[in-house]
Amino acid sequence: MSIIPRQCRAGRALVGLTRVQLAKAARVNPHTIGNFENGDSVPIRATLDAIQRALEEAGVEFTNGEAPGVRWRGPADQA
Repeated sequence: MSIIPRQCRAGRALVGLTRVQLAKAARVNPHTIGNFENGDSVPIRATLDAIQRALEEAGVEFTNGEAPGVRWRGPADQA
């Protein structure tokens, strides 16, 4: 499963992260987050995985199927 730009934006909003904060957590450039969320580019798989992992560690759960989305799960360190 690979996240889509809307899931990234929604997940980030759900846990209250700025693009800069998410970029730091995922160890990527903030422009990478912005370009992905704006639909300007699609990062390589490893970068997408890092972004997804950072959001999941912050408490986001990704849903897929016919209507991809996000929901609150709680931070990984509280699981």
